Amino acid sequence: MEVLDTAVEAVRPYVKPITHNLPTFIFDAGTSLIGPHCYKTLLLDFDPFQSPECLKLATSKALGLAIIASSSVVKLPQLIKLAKSRSAEGLSFTAYALETAAFIITCAYNARSGNPFSTYGESALISVQNVAIATMILHFSGKKLEAQAWFAGVGFAVSALLGKGVVGDEAMGYLQAGAGVLSIASKVPQIWTIYKEGGTGQLSAFAVFMYLIGSLSRVFTTLQEVDDPIILYGFIAGFILNGILAVQMVYYWNGSSKTKAKTTTSKKRQAAIKGKEPVPVASSTTTRSKGTPSRRKA
Repeated sequence: MEVLDTAVEAVRPYVKPITHNLPTFIFDAGTSLIGPHCYKTLLLDFDPFQSPECLKLATSKALGLAIIASSSVVKLPQLIKLAKSRSAEGLSFTAYALETAAFIITCAYNARSGNPFSTYGESALISVQNVAIATMILHFSGKKLEAQAWFAGVGFAVSALLGKGVVGDEAMGYLQAGAGVLSIASKVPQIWTIYKEGGTGQLSAFAVFMYLIGSLSRVFTTLQEVDDPIILYGFIAGFILNGILAVQMVYYWNGSSKTKAKTTTSKKRQAAIKGKEPVPVASSTTTRSKGTPSRRKA
């Protein structure tokens, strides 16, 4: 710690002229995020170790904003893989439906509770991407009518949860408690699908590992900014299950799934059958006429 203090003391005279002349919009954003006291301590005075609480809060805010920024593209590789392959192999619609329900409830609960957007913003962004992925899974599985019904049902659920006239505050609290269970349950079908098929199929490794990092970061930000054990326990359980998915991704990294192997074998057989030319078979009449001379009537 003494080494860090010495380093801060050495660079402070060079940093303070910069932090005291930052644009107004940075000053406004900083004070709204971490408050005037912490902004003065960390930036204007450039004394991060004077107030450990301010340092923890700033770290939590930075992590939260990083999670929100990354969540805007976390499912993009998965969407691209689905669009290119036009196959839902290795993906569980049930998993995405449960996760979407959990995220929509969490987003509505936090918004109605007045919690900082930096503590739940990714729920809204990931929900939008999940709806698109789940719709594509149904579409590529030949269930176009179900895909339309799913999309319409999500829209109705969002409007109902955000409006207090439909779902009251007490009911919203119960739903949030259930959202933690849904978030945990959403990982189980995907874990089972990977185990059953013996491979990850079209599942995106980028999304899996980003989820793992994000859930761990959310445990820290929740401890720092949100005094709600229900939300905290949900993130802890989510981190454990995301860890299992990450282990599966590593384990099956170079392996092909059983479904893919069966499909490849089937295609090879069909190609072999199509490639064979029909072999002419002599009829019994022709064989008899050539091999055995016909008898003349007496």
